[in-house]
Amino acid sequence: MRLLSKISGGKALLEALKREGVSIIFGIPGGAILPIYDELYDFDVRHVLCQHEQSAAHMADGFARASGKPGVCFATSGPGATNLVTGIANAYMDSSPLIAVTGQVPKPMIGKDAFQEVDIIGITTPITKYNFQPRSASEIPEIVKKAFFIALTGRKGPVLIDVPKDVQTEECEPEFPEKVTIRGYTPYKKPCEKQINIAVEWLASAEKPMILAGGGAAYPEASSYLLKISELLLAPVATSLMGKGAFPEDHPLSLGLLGMHGTLAANKLVSEADVLLSIGTRFSDRTTGKVDEFCKETKVIHIDIDEAEISKNKKVDLAIIADASEALKAIYDGLVNRLSKRGETPWLKRIKEFKSIWEGWIFEEESSKELKPIPILKILRKTLPIDSILVTEVGQNQMWSALYFKVFKPKTFITSGGLGTMGFGLPASIGAKAAKPDVPVVDVAGDGSFMMTENALSVSVAENFPIIAIIINNRVLGMVAQWQRLFYEKRYSAVKLDRVDFVKLAEAYGVHGVRVQDLNEFSNALKECLKLDVTSVIDVPISPEENVLPMVPPGSSLEKILGVEKWDWVMKKG
Repeated sequence: MRLLSKISGGKALLEALKREGVSIIFGIPGGAILPIYDELYDFDVRHVLCQHEQSAAHMADGFARASGKPGVCFATSGPGATNLVTGIANAYMDSSPLIAVTGQVPKPMIGKDAFQEVDIIGITTPITKYNFQPRSASEIPEIVKKAFFIALTGRKGPVLIDVPKDVQTEECEPEFPEKVTIRGYTPYKKPCEKQINIAVEWLASAEKPMILAGGGAAYPEASSYLLKISELLLAPVATSLMGKGAFPEDHPLSLGLLGMHGTLAANKLVSEADVLLSIGTRFSDRTTGKVDEFCKETKVIHIDIDEAEISKNKKVDLAIIADASEALKAIYDGLVNRLSKRGETPWLKRIKEFKSIWEGWIFEEESSKELKPIPILKILRKTLPIDSILVTEVGQNQMWSALYFKVFKPKTFITSGGLGTMGFGLPASIGAKAAKPDVPVVDVAGDGSFMMTENALSVSVAENFPIIAIIINNRVLGMVAQWQRLFYEKRYSAVKLDRVDFVKLAEAYGVHGVRVQDLNEFSNALKECLKLDVTSVIDVPISPEENVLPMVPPGSSLEKILGVEKWDWVMKKG
């Protein structure tokens, strides 16, 4: 569709974004992007003024993960653009659809070290699916259409559009395409019937089938077929960190998290499985442990939409390159024709045995009346509605949440997985709240991670995005201190953080702040905060000596688990 009158490149960009359904943009203006912001003044698109460009990218990322739509962030050239880099890399590692728009110096000044010039295309090429730099205003509508198409198809991810300032002001009669094609880019891959049939045969004849759900399975349609296959096969389901939420964790066949901080059940049983169906996971080192030891005697089936992930880390026996939901539907249809409902099996008995051990572990920790992570997270789960969104920072708080906060639906657990970005949680929770304003959003934080982007509190107040930040405050860089405690003979180097009064900090930002001293106070404070229409910070002091357990030492196989000595006799049973 072509507009009859001429408009500027900046207006063409905003019109193209609006046609893609964009209703909110997170960003900070600056000289090189001012023409776009000038057009934004008259545009019916909400802009959220952030305190830092990294937070703008994390907010857009959180919005994308909660909504399923691409998040959009704006920044100016130079330091504005480079401040986006961490957030873009975070979205890339976790396959989150993001559109980053940066201003750039005028075309004649590119490559001449102009004020606030940086080669953001060169910098971000390794951490985006694609980058664009329009050379004329008329190119902008098609570029925006392509950017959204790329970000949302295949393995989702970020796309950057770098717009020179003179292109923003140049006038054109833009044509807005309804569809685009990109030569060489064929993201849709139908599952191969032959490979599906082999997978069905292996799974149907397996005596000890198991499923590993990664981030590619954490979408509603894929999740529904995952549940059906698990129940039909009586196959337990473990998840990667990014896969948390793909399978309801109150289900009898749920084993929880697999990997370095995985559950006893998941880490032990994966090596006993005869067939492993893995979905949308890259077999990262934090999931597999020592990869050469991971599932050595197991037939591994790998479903992934990204062909580059096949046998990249773990050599697999059968690859199905396709969208997870389509592949799982095809496998389920094949299994239904082969199998009737199964009864009790030795494998199911083994699953129940390990789940009872794990529940015993949790109960033992939960019985404490002190402020400890497990009872804190149990209270949190009991208090929050089922569709609440839990966002985490990075570190011990993240692993405690992944282990002990049960999630029942896809896209209700948001965390930084691949990049492990400290400071992600608070701005991402604001983005999630923007996407789901009627749903409670809670950021479980550590004090170290929270302080990296705490100025985002002012954004939550100014823009009326009331979230709850729960700071599990151990006054140290918790995960670093844990590694120093376990692997460096308690030589604590540069980890102490006893320097901030979080209640006063909250009050300075116009936020409700409260410090609790016991579990009862925490429960009451949480209930009170859920009733408020303003952001809340709950400071929860715990011992700096608390460890996240179980834990597999780095570079070890998943069976070498620290903190489970009292259950060694069970762990060694075959």
